[in-house]
Amino acid sequence: MAVRIRLARGGRKKRPFYRIVVASSEAPRDGRFIERIGTYNPLPVNAEVTINRERLEYWLKQGAKPTDTVAGLIRKYGVQAVTEAS
Repeated sequence: MAVRIRLARGGRKKRPFYRIVVASSEAPRDGRFIERIGTYNPLPVNAEVTINRERLEYWLKQGAKPTDTVAGLIRKYGVQAVTEAS
């Protein structure tokens, strides 16, 4: 079972809000997940991103692969040291 760190969409129509989750690669986008490790709100002028750094590091060490979007968020919002380890 491959584990991915990806976004799960929430919010209402035209008002997206995303949870950063650890999930099986076979699970649906908004379906079952293993753990929620952060959030991403793209609507404010300066997008809001919160990530539990300890849990992110744990899952990367366990072999979870972030999607391209999540890897970009991690790089852009200051958790660069963690992505180099993967």
